[in-house]
Amino acid sequence: MELEELFLLDEMIKEYSKTHIQRLRIEMHKETIQLVKRHNESHFHIILHFSTNLICFAIVSCYFFLGNEELFILNSWIQEFLYNLSDTIKAFSLLLVTDLWIGFHSTHGWELMIRLIYKDFGLAENDQIISGLVSTFPVILRVSPSLVAIYHSMNE
Repeated sequence: MELEELFLLDEMIKEYSKTHIQRLRIEMHKETIQLVKRHNESHFHIILHFSTNLICFAIVSCYFFLGNEELFILNSWIQEFLYNLSDTIKAFSLLLVTDLWIGFHSTHGWELMIRLIYKDFGLAENDQIISGLVSTFPVILRVSPSLVAIYHSMNE
């Protein structure tokens, strides 16, 4: 009697393990399909972002090269406005905008901006390149002597 019960229990375990393995295979297959779909969607979005940026660049280039009159008028207004500003106001505005939006002192702000640019162009993020840009880009922006003088006078 015990032998029959053990045999029956063994058969039940074998049946359970067979159905469990089949269910596990089915679940693994479904999960694999989902992962492939996500991978394909991410590549599609990268191609879409890149093509959108390329189309925008082509449109602006066409406006520039075809000599669109509205673009010339807008360009002349912007140039007239900027030329009428003194160097001090230009430098102060540049410092104010960069400090408010990004902040020279904020490495997190620079990282965020660079990561957004990377993401927009569909590039793979590389932490070494990003940290290199974060450490050098604010320094390059401060090379202008008038900016340095105004920045030091603002700090005093």
